[in-house]
Amino acid sequence: MTDLYDVIHRRRDTRREFTGQPVAPAVLQRVLAAAHAAPSVGMSQPWDFILVRSPATLDAFADHVRAERDVFAARLDGERAETFARIKIEGIRESGLGVVVGYDAARGGAHVLGRHAIDDAGLYSVVCAIQNLWLAATAEGLGVGWVSFYREEFLAELVGLPVHVRPVAWLCLGPVADLPDTPDLERYGWRHRDPLHAVVHDERYDLRRATPTA
Repeated sequence: MTDLYDVIHRRRDTRREFTGQPVAPAVLQRVLAAAHAAPSVGMSQPWDFILVRSPATLDAFADHVRAERDVFAARLDGERAETFARIKIEGIRESGLGVVVGYDAARGGAHVLGRHAIDDAGLYSVVCAIQNLWLAATAEGLGVGWVSFYREEFLAELVGLPVHVRPVAWLCLGPVADLPDTPDLERYGWRHRDPLHAVVHDERYDLRRATPTA
């Protein structure tokens, strides 16, 4: 049990730490198997994993992400702009392997048990698979970086997703030199982790415990 908690707290969103070495096939198989073992609503297993190693595809996606970073940066000024300029948001080329995670809402048939009232339960299932992958990768000594600076339609076309499969994540995956003790966003002063007591409520939501949104 101690090992599980250790992995949970060591997990990091990796950027600059990738070594560029390939992931051993047996290790990659274990990590993907852990993702595929995630719980899913109605056992629909609505995920797909596209493994991207082509330098041309990695370059194309990295260029797209850079352009989207510039779009976001243009909205910032003052201290926020200075802080963001120091933050590396992706390790696409450095990792050498991208795992695109897709959500197939049609998986499981027309009547997915448990999704009739909360349609997003299928999407939540995919996120559970991503978390499994992330923790397994951490246990294997690998780093994972979740890239979110992209347009869904661009990524879908880039990796050939059919129209009914939604791209949920591009995960940079690979060996790392180390995992930092402090997450980058906290280390550079973008955000800090809220204490547990600020987000735990008894019986009903307590406005007095709510943390500021800005």
